[in-house]
Amino acid sequence: MSAPINEPIGLRSALLALLVSLFWAGNVAALKLGLVVFPPFWNAFWRMLFGIAALLAWAWWRGIPLYPAPVERRRLAQLGLLFAVQISLLNGGADLTSPAYTVVLINAHPIFANLFGHFAAHEQRLGGLRLAGLALAFAGMCVLVLGKPAAALAPNPLLGNAMLAGSAALLGLRSVYTRQLVQGIDPVRAIAWQSIISTALFLFVAALFEPMRLGPATVVSVSALAYQGIIVAGFCFVVWTELLRRHSAGTLSMFAFTIPFFGVLVSAAIFGETVTPRIIVSGLMVTAGIGIVTWRA
Repeated sequence: MSAPINEPIGLRSALLALLVSLFWAGNVAALKLGLVVFPPFWNAFWRMLFGIAALLAWAWWRGIPLYPAPVERRRLAQLGLLFAVQISLLNGGADLTSPAYTVVLINAHPIFANLFGHFAAHEQRLGGLRLAGLALAFAGMCVLVLGKPAAALAPNPLLGNAMLAGSAALLGLRSVYTRQLVQGIDPVRAIAWQSIISTALFLFVAALFEPMRLGPATVVSVSALAYQGIIVAGFCFVVWTELLRRHSAGTLSMFAFTIPFFGVLVSAAIFGETVTPRIIVSGLMVTAGIGIVTWRA
């Protein structure tokens, strides 16, 4: 496998990365709205089904072959399994804690992208200042993991927060792994098989352990699933993976700065969640720490 491309981020890549970040900022609110009706694994299944439809349409329009070569199958299966576990932790954690906590914790993933990238081939190494930035961001994440949001939005916050921290770690690892993978595999094919494999796993687990619905499906809940699938699991995944092929995961993570703050504002507007000093302090610590890590890049 050839060394990953490390292009400097130009205006086009910057605008695309910012657009994806803004769409991701609304994902947690959409996830929480969907979880009102669909349990976590059914939510993940329907979301990915929407996403697969969008990906197949894009691949057909671009003429991208999706059938993997034999040499690609093992790594695509690993990517699909990693993705399935990461999304399972995200959905389960979001169901147990508040949207504001969810959006800050899951978007601490650049901490782990930079940490895992240090040990990956051809990625940026961590020096003393960057390690200090990671420590600050990680401390900010811990401030929120130990917090307890309003009970109405968080039936089991400590467990939910811990699951989200685990999901953030796996998301960071997946960013680095995906970047290595798409140097030799078309990004759309990689994301399509990531989605197909994880969807099959979500369906299997959901059929065994969850009711199909917790309440009647509404326009809001179905629209929330469509947003998670078509916009996030379709458009955002393809664009972000294309960006990862050209730019390092650690460098791209700087554009995630906007997500927690826009996500917290969306949560406050939709769910009436109070933006507490703990959320503000944690968000600032995470953002400052990640800023130190990525500034030079």
